[in-house]
Amino acid sequence: MAGSSFGTLYRITTFGESHGEALGVVIDGMPANIEVNIDELHTELLRRAPGQHAVHTNRREDDRPRILSGVFEGKTLGTPICVMVENTNQRSGDYDKLKDSYRPGHADRTTMIKYGIRDHRGGGRASGRETLARVIGGYFAKKFLTSMSFYAYISQVGPYKLEKDVPHGTARGEINIPDETLTNQVIAFLNDCKTQGESAGGIVRLSITGVPAGLGEPVFDKLKADLAKAMLSIPACVGFSLGSGFAMTQMKGSEVSSDSKHFGGMEGGISNGEEITMDLAFKAPSTIGDKAKEGRHDPCILPRVIPVVEAMAAVTLADHFLRQSAYASFLPSDKDQ
Repeated sequence: MAGSSFGTLYRITTFGESHGEALGVVIDGMPANIEVNIDELHTELLRRAPGQHAVHTNRREDDRPRILSGVFEGKTLGTPICVMVENTNQRSGDYDKLKDSYRPGHADRTTMIKYGIRDHRGGGRASGRETLARVIGGYFAKKFLTSMSFYAYISQVGPYKLEKDVPHGTARGEINIPDETLTNQVIAFLNDCKTQGESAGGIVRLSITGVPAGLGEPVFDKLKADLAKAMLSIPACVGFSLGSGFAMTQMKGSEVSSDSKHFGGMEGGISNGEEITMDLAFKAPSTIGDKAKEGRHDPCILPRVIPVVEAMAAVTLADHFLRQSAYASFLPSDKDQ
């Protein structure tokens, strides 16, 4: 299936369907001799796994990874890495009513138009379950991006929102909202949505620190452009805003230029060495009403999307880090001058 790969020098290719035998990822470009730990990877996958909280879908998956290639005695070989996660708790019958009906806003209808065939069980490739492969790609990327730190949190669900940004690394609580009062309000709201067969969207805030200056390729491969593509490729992501984003449309030039934080860590699409910040808008899930009550569906994907957002950021930064490293290796050294 075309469109299943992302990246240039650090490249991930995901495979599998929500209710197939397994899902997984092939990673190209991973540097050699990097220590990895299967238990660490499993822990990262459990951050995204279903059934971890009452506001999640009732489907439970252990999401235990199997590394099939590219790692020997706990270290990467520099060859393609393949990791697979078996599906163990499919209830495909829950989706029988979706076989001949299409959910507005989902890929059901457009997939059928494009290919003339679709796997209606759980949405097939369009399922949010595909994102576990991205989390695996992000885990390996972070293993060599040791100076960088990726931190995402929920800033809004439906009408409930944080009134201010929180410092990078603040404890996120049980559903990835770094505020106890708001967490309790959102849990009650989402439990009510689940009971009513309703769903909700919201906003995720992402912060990346420790990014060196100079990452990003003018003109079409700007770092901001690739980050936007990475985030908008996540199921249900419908909006991307860098730094102060749309608020800058109401600022004068003197106001914008008064604080570099407005630019979100990039100028001209190239990292400037400062903290990278962005906001991501996610729509409410398309499965609602009786279909939501009868099946196993998330009333809101935001609590589980946090590790996916961080992973796609890491994959993007890993790719640009390797590209910049390759470019820098051709620059004349002090000895050559």
